[in-house]
Amino acid sequence: MFMHNKNLMYTVRVSEPDPKLASLMLEQFGGPQGELAAALRYFTQGLSDDDPARKDMLIDIATEELSHLEIIGSIVAMLTKGVKGKLAEGSEEVTELYANIAQGNGSHTLAVLYGGGPALTNSAGQLWTAGYIDSIGEPTADLRSNIAAESRAKIIYERLINLTPDPGVKDALTFLMTREVAHQKMFEKALYSIENNFPPGKLPGDPNYTDKYYNMSQGAGDARGPWNQGAQWEFVDIKPDQAPVNGGEGNPTVRLAAEELKAVNEAAKRTKSRTDVNPVTGADLGAGPGAGKTTPVK
Repeated sequence: MFMHNKNLMYTVRVSEPDPKLASLMLEQFGGPQGELAAALRYFTQGLSDDDPARKDMLIDIATEELSHLEIIGSIVAMLTKGVKGKLAEGSEEVTELYANIAQGNGSHTLAVLYGGGPALTNSAGQLWTAGYIDSIGEPTADLRSNIAAESRAKIIYERLINLTPDPGVKDALTFLMTREVAHQKMFEKALYSIENNFPPGKLPGDPNYTDKYYNMSQGAGDARGPWNQGAQWEFVDIKPDQAPVNGGEGNPTVRLAAEELKAVNEAAKRTKSRTDVNPVTGADLGAGPGAGKTTPVK
């Protein structure tokens, strides 16, 4: 059961309308790091999580993210309120109104298509998509993804704060940014409260490969660090003529039934390319200036 409190989670005070700033704010409304994506990511995870405590946390945070979505949406609506009224009433000449709406960027899309209201797009007008939700149904993997998502969202808020001249908007964004920090800490605590949280899943890694570092990009710039040196790691230089790390010749093989093998061989014979001829092609027949070298037409 959901219930809505008409008060915003955090009081927002916008100094004056600014459609250009409103378009930038849409990044956290309908963008990949935005509040809607976060709310649905955590909500769907919570629905499928069998751990009661973790389920409660995920639903709580998902619901808070919807509250953040309402804050961002309200900021966008207030920043476009002046334009919305002028657009609805046609109170200016067309050229003046367009200039007022656009203000040198794509905010005219926000105003014209969505009437000045918050749209489920990012700041470039890209429609929100469920593809932003990257849950996989394994708590240790999803919690790590959530930590990364909160980190990315914090960075977007930092950038918006740096771009925002309005002190009231800056104050609200600082609150939202800070909550990303709090959520990151919560998800990390939840991750580390799972005793065996690495590697994700149930199956163990193959010990032949879990501790090897393959140096596959060699030359100037090669570096060593705690990720590829010390007692934990076996450092392996991969050479140009390197054989497969598991042995063998490196060619893929598959076992086929006799009937399947016959069909494959017949298809290969039928589609075999001749290497002893140089056929004239349509590109040769229609070649003009700038075509480069072509096969002479006899």
